[in-house]
Amino acid sequence: MHRTDPRLANLPWDDVRLFLALCRVRTLGEAARSLGVDGSTVSRRLAALEENLGASLFDRGRGGVSATPAADALLPVAEEIEHAMARFAGAAEALERDVTGLVRIACPPDAAEVLIAPHLPALLARHPGLRIEVLAGEGLVDVARRAADLALRIVRPERGDLIQQKLGTVGWHLAATPALVQRLGSVRRLRDVPWVTFGEQYAHLPAARWVREHAGEEPVFQSDSLRLQIAIVTTGLGAALLPAPSLDHYGLVPLKLTPKLRRDVPLPPPNDLYLLTHRALRHVPRVRAVWDFLVEHASVVGA
Repeated sequence: MHRTDPRLANLPWDDVRLFLALCRVRTLGEAARSLGVDGSTVSRRLAALEENLGASLFDRGRGGVSATPAADALLPVAEEIEHAMARFAGAAEALERDVTGLVRIACPPDAAEVLIAPHLPALLARHPGLRIEVLAGEGLVDVARRAADLALRIVRPERGDLIQQKLGTVGWHLAATPALVQRLGSVRRLRDVPWVTFGEQYAHLPAARWVREHAGEEPVFQSDSLRLQIAIVTTGLGAALLPAPSLDHYGLVPLKLTPKLRRDVPLPPPNDLYLLTHRALRHVPRVRAVWDFLVEHASVVGA
């Protein structure tokens, strides 16, 4: 019968997490930040792990670490362990009976302000034991690795043990303040409009690409924060391509485009809005309560 090396029989889960973090970020510093420890701890634990395994997992270089063939061979197994631990934690949390504790919701900043914030008083009145943390950022939070409990996205997930529900469809409008719309009148050329859009960091986003393709490369204001873009638009400085639900919320109105311009330059197609969670969390009482509440209250989305 094969005997497992005693040094490996009780391999800590934290060592697997360390290994996965280094595979994903490839620097000791970033791995340390993701794990909430310092760089010397990561270096020391990695050395101990390699000694226990009897194999070199990463080659160290000035630019970070690179995985060895041994690490490449272990990565799929480590990911299976990660998924199993997530299922175990979810099953344990599902044993809870009370709707209490922290639920983390990841979503874009405008969705947080328009679709979530107005409903939080009613949610917490229904479930006073809940605590809510909203992770409002432009980047995608990894729900598959449980960096958040729930997420609102316009991009369907392509990997991970996730479940999803469509909340509705979000359309786009070229929007500005009523005063600026009146001053511009009937717009014949998009290049005649002062534009507000994303900066270089998020220039790949569909809204940013559309504005730069059709309205030119010289916006009057650009920022990597959609919330700041909206704030600038509300001052009357310029117009922006915005999700439809934002207009009523911020007192904005669509630009008046000539029929020819509307025909020649169609707006981006509407996006479906999805609510996501890890399969292991779907029946955890606190997560299920927020899921059901968002389905009930956030499903009416502007087209």
